[in-house]
Amino acid sequence: MKRLALAAALAVALVAPFAAYPVFVMTALCFAIFACAFNLLVGYVGLLSFGHAAYFGFASYVTAYALKQWGVTPEVGIVLGTGAGTLLGLVFGALAIRRQGIYFAMITLALSQMLYFYALQVKWTGGEDGIQAVPRGALFGVLDLGSDLTMYYVVLAIFLFCLAVVYRAIHSPFGQVLKAIRENEPRAVSLGYDVDRYKLLAFVLSAALAGLGGSTKALVTHIASLTDIQWQMSGEVVLMTLVGGLGTVAGPVAGAFVIVTMQNYLATLGEWVMVIQGAIFVVVVLAFRRGIAGEIIAVWKLRRARRIELEAEEAILPPVPPR
Repeated sequence: MKRLALAAALAVALVAPFAAYPVFVMTALCFAIFACAFNLLVGYVGLLSFGHAAYFGFASYVTAYALKQWGVTPEVGIVLGTGAGTLLGLVFGALAIRRQGIYFAMITLALSQMLYFYALQVKWTGGEDGIQAVPRGALFGVLDLGSDLTMYYVVLAIFLFCLAVVYRAIHSPFGQVLKAIRENEPRAVSLGYDVDRYKLLAFVLSAALAGLGGSTKALVTHIASLTDIQWQMSGEVVLMTLVGGLGTVAGPVAGAFVIVTMQNYLATLGEWVMVIQGAIFVVVVLAFRRGIAGEIIAVWKLRRARRIELEAEEAILPPVPPR
């Protein structure tokens, strides 16, 4: 069943640019990478960051600047942006993991706001105008990313890579330790694990993936702006994760597509988009506590458990012969 669902999702992804506007789907995939990165931290470690837009937006700026001003190739620009997000995550994470709970969240928010005001003041980011007309160039000097169709499949490959990294991380011994820290941190400490080191590694990995999403988005949309680094973006990624399903692999992807679709097709409503998003968030929290993907997974597991119970009962109790 799981393999069938994965095959169907991959098939839909392959034909998506022919059924929908490619730039829209690519943007949604970039935000899906961002949401998966955030979910790795909050869903599997229990660390709620209110400043994750810092890595997403800063990586976007670095990639855009390198492509436009230095004339580097797209792969170099993405590596530079991802590296910048990773380094920023290392510095911010080393400071933030010293505290827990709401104090951790507030520290990440404060650090993110510091970076926002830095981006607003310095010249190389373009201030309020951002960095516009970012060239896509040719990937490895061969693939012309000026074509939306070619760019889409490159973005899809990056998205699948990030999804594979997240899946491997949470299903490895490293991921099991992260879940142990989330469930009972004092017990993890008593078992001899260096909890702060594991938290920092998870934080840096999450920042790196968020940076990769931001770098890719700069290529897709041809722009890096303050919108990607302000605190509202950190709020949006929280919304994406909760709507899709916290602590699931597919949840952030579903949530990202729902939120981006709403923003795209309800843009004519202006500020009412925020009201509608808030209403959806309230409904999801009250009625679908596990999120979209979480509820689907829960129903599927329940039906599977019932089927196994029925098969076990049939194996134990022989059928009654007809009279």
